[in-house]
Amino acid sequence: MLPNPTIMDKLNVLKKLNALLPNTLMQTLDIKFIDVGEDFVTARMPVGPKVHQPYGILHGGATAALAETVGSCASALFVDNRSKVVKGIELTINHLRSKKEGTVYATAKPVHQGKTTHLWEVKIVDESGKLISICKLTNIILDKD
Repeated sequence: MLPNPTIMDKLNVLKKLNALLPNTLMQTLDIKFIDVGEDFVTARMPVGPKVHQPYGILHGGATAALAETVGSCASALFVDNRSKVVKGIELTINHLRSKKEGTVYATAKPVHQGKTTHLWEVKIVDESGKLISICKLTNIILDKD
């Protein structure tokens, strides 16, 4: 990600990432980027009725939206956003544990970063570090029209 990121680098990157969220699904889900490093990006999302499915637990679609958000924004950090655009082309997710309330944290780490495709592993954990879901996200890097 960031070669030997300083505190100011991190703060600037997080500010830029969080500036992308207003008026999007990410704002609706209260997703916020909280950390970035050489090989990861992390965001958090509160778990409550807004992101529940009818059984009162975290909706898999909300979890998938969190995973795709983190992985897509991680890819965007590697490309020239003036001439390139990042689009998700495949997301697989395994839900391993349910969550009723609290906060989940999604961390994207690169598996492959080519010129035209990026593959990310995204782990979603709760406040105590218990694995909630694990995801694979493939992004394509395209020229802007």
